[in-house]
Amino acid sequence: MRSDPREYELVVPGSLRAVLALVGREPGAWLPIAGGTDVMVPYAAGKLAARKLVSIWNLPELRAMEVLPGEVRIGAGCTFTDLRRHEIIAREFPLLATAAAWIGGIANQNRATLGGNIVNASPAADSLPALLVYGATLVLVSSNGERELPYGHFHQGYKQHALEPFELIRTIRLPRRYLDHLSFARKIGARKAQAISKVCIAALGKVTNGVVEDLRIALGSVAPVPLRLTETERELIGKRIAPGLASLAAQTVAQQIRPIDDIRSEANYRAAVAANLVAEFVESLCVRAAGR
Repeated sequence: MRSDPREYELVVPGSLRAVLALVGREPGAWLPIAGGTDVMVPYAAGKLAARKLVSIWNLPELRAMEVLPGEVRIGAGCTFTDLRRHEIIAREFPLLATAAAWIGGIANQNRATLGGNIVNASPAADSLPALLVYGATLVLVSSNGERELPYGHFHQGYKQHALEPFELIRTIRLPRRYLDHLSFARKIGARKAQAISKVCIAALGKVTNGVVEDLRIALGSVAPVPLRLTETERELIGKRIAPGLASLAAQTVAQQIRPIDDIRSEANYRAAVAANLVAEFVESLCVRAAGR
């Protein structure tokens, strides 16, 4: 059964301040929507529980992208088309630019926002592993002011997060310190385009004098939340590039992930693919180090 639009209320305050005042007066009563790409799925199926919607689409306060010497600040209302077209994002944050190109088709990329992808809190969301490896910080805003939260602390469980019902994400901050790292991104889906991930990976690595100096690996669709593979990173950092390093990485992955069976894939398949993707990344890192 499709939803009846007469059962819903949509308000468009027109400014961030007005939106925050509204959600602050009635915490949890209003569902903020930006591009609406995630909201329209349950709405079309007649399963959208929220009846009071407040639009935050195209608010100037949420659409800014600021490049500073030490970081890039991305407004939560910036679309994935904005990210794909931004020169600094493409050059210094290629994992995020790649993820932006993975998300749906052009129509979805024109509407879907980075903040919406984060708050929707799907472990299969394409942009979230990239944010984990880049060490993003979220700036959360309410009528009481702002607070900052490391992105790695945001997700608390499947579709659960640390955002208070009276808060919005205002800005995503990315440190500019990974230009000398090898970037690696892969998405495994049922087809090459417009598919939800069965497994996706975003990874960064740096080798100095034949030794793994830094390693940052995150996976999507293998746990209730997007997952940073900190145990694998600790196991490999400090080790010399040598045969067998990729196999060691694959072995440690299996100890950290807990994929599930669902309509898109089976747990055993996800576990095997995740291990193979991490091994492929480490092999790429070894090849790059040997080339130097």
